[in-house]
Amino acid sequence: MHLPILAILGPTGTGKSDLSIALAQELGGEIVNADALQFYRGMDIGTAKLPLAERGSIPHHLLDIMDVGEEASVARFQSTARETFADIRSRGHVPILVGGSGLYVRAALDEIDFPPTDPAVRARLEAEVQTVGIGPLAQRLAEVDPESAARNLDERRLVRALEVYEISGKPFSSYMPQRRYHAPAVQIGLNIDRSLLHQRLAQRVDKMVDLGLLDEVRRLDAQGLREGKTASRAIGYAQFLAVLDGTMSMKEATEKTVIATRQFARRQVTWFGADDRVNWFDPTEKDLLPRVLDRIRNS
Repeated sequence: MHLPILAILGPTGTGKSDLSIALAQELGGEIVNADALQFYRGMDIGTAKLPLAERGSIPHHLLDIMDVGEEASVARFQSTARETFADIRSRGHVPILVGGSGLYVRAALDEIDFPPTDPAVRARLEAEVQTVGIGPLAQRLAEVDPESAARNLDERRLVRALEVYEISGKPFSSYMPQRRYHAPAVQIGLNIDRSLLHQRLAQRVDKMVDLGLLDEVRRLDAQGLREGKTASRAIGYAQFLAVLDGTMSMKEATEKTVIATRQFARRQVTWFGADDRVNWFDPTEKDLLPRVLDRIRNS
């Protein structure tokens, strides 16, 4: 039976890694990472990256492929992920995409054309924000791309939307993807009761702190963490950089990391919940693996 690409997704802390390994062992699969922060070498504790010994001898791809000073690119990930899928297929194995970075999952699975980019244009717009503030740029975006402007974009996304319009003459909103698979795929979503998820996430952050998150951040700081636009903003890392700077206590950083993680999980639920192709399961219920296997084989 030639199985489709499998994708295991959902909010952080729901057991995606455990399920993906069990599926890979059952189906002859290999795992492809779709967590943008797990691309980074050394970002292990704060991203809950599975240690090698816990990967069940299953090949894992697209982990530890970037330095913390580099900026992650969804367009680059799309091509790399699809090359990886083809490589896995060439060995007669099943690609299993795993992660909670919604746009990266969509990029790997769906037909998406990415808008152009120009570092010089972006740098000029970023400098303009520093000079005149975000207001004039937001007004400009409202005139050329009201649909994107209505989404109340943060500074980074606002700059990106204007960059795309300047380069292409087309509104950023016109590049929004369609829900159409690039190749046959089955998406399996994991989610649990919100109160239980909040409890799990608090315990997870406490464990990260106990395992040495502060020391990890200190080590990565020496490797250029602050210069990385993606890595430096990561939940946990931003908060514990403040501890190193003396502007936040360990207790405050831990509490703020828990809050930010819960907010992120809520955004993940909203993102993935908007896709009616996702098959949802509660990982706390019995017989999760056989039920998921049955859904995959009958899709």
